[in-house]
Amino acid sequence: MKQNTDQMNRMKQRLLLNNLMKHSFLFLTLIALAVLVILIVQVFTQGIGWLDWNFLTSKLSLNPDRAGILGVIVGTILLMVVVGPVTMLLGICTAIYLEEYAKKGRVHSFIQTNISNLAGVPSVIFGLLGLTVFSRMFNLGSSIVAGGLTMSLLVLPIVVVASQEAIRAVPQFLREASYGMGATKWQTIRRIVLPASLPGILTGMILSLSRAIGETAPLVVLGIPVLIMPVPDSLMDDFTALPIQIYYWTLDAVLTAEYANLAAATIIVLLIVLFIMNSAAIFIRNKFQKRY
Repeated sequence: MKQNTDQMNRMKQRLLLNNLMKHSFLFLTLIALAVLVILIVQVFTQGIGWLDWNFLTSKLSLNPDRAGILGVIVGTILLMVVVGPVTMLLGICTAIYLEEYAKKGRVHSFIQTNISNLAGVPSVIFGLLGLTVFSRMFNLGSSIVAGGLTMSLLVLPIVVVASQEAIRAVPQFLREASYGMGATKWQTIRRIVLPASLPGILTGMILSLSRAIGETAPLVVLGIPVLIMPVPDSLMDDFTALPIQIYYWTLDAVLTAEYANLAAATIIVLLIVLFIMNSAAIFIRNKFQKRY
């Protein structure tokens, strides 16, 4: 009888603890959502009145009423034109080598550990690396190529790790069936492994590009200017990007209040760009996922 009573008490304690943790997690989730909603509402309240066609098609100006972000948008797009192909090529090739060709051992474990650790390195460190190597050693200055290569190094670990997980998730019997039909290792990778792992690889690219388009510290370290600059015509031109323009307009809002509204309007544009990029990438990922 006493044993049954003790079991009932322990069960009640577990149920009480379960309910307590459930409601605690729900409360914390609601707090996070509330903060997010407050931030979004504040940004849209400050910036929606300044967001119009002239703002999107005008150039930067010292006069807040005439300032626009055409050059900023073009600079951001060209930056992603560099980051996307470089990151995808290096990331996927690295993942294929580590998963399909490299021998398992201490060297492989050392490389794998360092790639995983690179994902946690502060972004300002990559900015210093880009300043030393691309900006000064290769004499690229503060061009789009220098910024794009620096951002590619920043997000490369994300693509490598995500691609490795996607390749690792491909069932082994698919490889064995391909080998059994006389295919070479590269033919198996190209025709079997890569198509089957493409949804996971695209997910890694989504995360990497989303991080790259919102990073500010590496561009600040590179000395990306935010003066009254013309719209860039090539990848070797100086440029400015959406996050760095938001950063400096927020700083200038201390002296001129209207710059806070310009920063809020630019944040709205950045959120829209992120939404479009993620939606397109998710659509492509789901299409390939249904196919393979």
